[in-house]
Amino acid sequence: MIAAPPRPERPAVLVTGAARRIGAAIARCFADAGWHVVIHARRPDIDAQALADELPSAEVMMADLADIDAAPALVQRLAARLPDWRVLVNNAARFGPAPNAADAMGTFRLNALAPWTLADAFLRLPPLAGGRRVIHLTDQKVAHPNPDFPHYTMAKHALAGAVAGQQMAQDQAGRAQDRIFALAPGAILASLDQSEAEADRTHRLNLLRRRVSLPDMADAALFLATGPLVGGQTLFVDCGQHLLRQPRDVIFLGQDRQADI
Repeated sequence: MIAAPPRPERPAVLVTGAARRIGAAIARCFADAGWHVVIHARRPDIDAQALADELPSAEVMMADLADIDAAPALVQRLAARLPDWRVLVNNAARFGPAPNAADAMGTFRLNALAPWTLADAFLRLPPLAGGRRVIHLTDQKVAHPNPDFPHYTMAKHALAGAVAGQQMAQDQAGRAQDRIFALAPGAILASLDQSEAEADRTHRLNLLRRRVSLPDMADAALFLATGPLVGGQTLFVDCGQHLLRQPRDVIFLGQDRQADI
C-alpha cells in the first residue's frame, strides 16, 4: 500500500512498528531529512496509513514479525522495489508482563529473534555503495537491569548481544561499510497503566533530571544512520538513567503497587 511513489533521489529507510510512539517519531525525522520512509505495521492500521499520507515520500508495508518467516519475505519485497534501501530501524517490540511460557516466548520472538532475522536478511542483500545501516532499539536496561519484566529484559539483552556479532560477521565478510548499532532509550512515554502525571515524575529520575523526548530518540537514530561511526556500538539516549541504581522499573518507582514479575 503506497502513499507516495519513492523518488529515485531519496534513500530509503524501513522503520518497524512505526505507526505510533517512538517509531512514528523516527519515521517523521527521516522524512524531514529527505528519505523515503517505509512504515511497518503488523496489520492494516489507520495510524500507519495516516502517517504515510502525512509524509512527502512514504508507504506502509505489513508483516507479522512474530512469524519469523515473514522477516526475510519482507526484506525481499522491499529490496525488489527500493534499490537505495540503506537503513533498517528495528523498533517494533512487546513490553509488559509475561505470565506464562507462551507469552514469554512471544516476547523473545518479537523483541530479539525477529529483529535479528530481519537484519540478517537485510545484510545479505547485495553490497550497497556506502554500506547499509542496522539500528536495533534495545533499552537502558541492558546496562542496568532490574527484576521487573524479566522476559522483556532478557530479550533486549539478547538483541544487544547480537549487535557486536552481526558487525563482526560483516567485517569478516569484507563488508566493513555495513554498520550495526544499538540505540538504547531510557524512559520516554507512559507505559501500560501508568498515568501521564506518574510518567512525568518518574521519568525524570536520571542524572539530568529531565525526560527523554521523542525528538531526542529520532535525532539519535538519524545520527547513527548517517554519521561516520564505527559499527558495533551502543548509543544510550536516557539522560544518564543507566548510570543510576534503580531497584525497580520506573513504572513502579514512587508507587505502592507491586510489579507482576
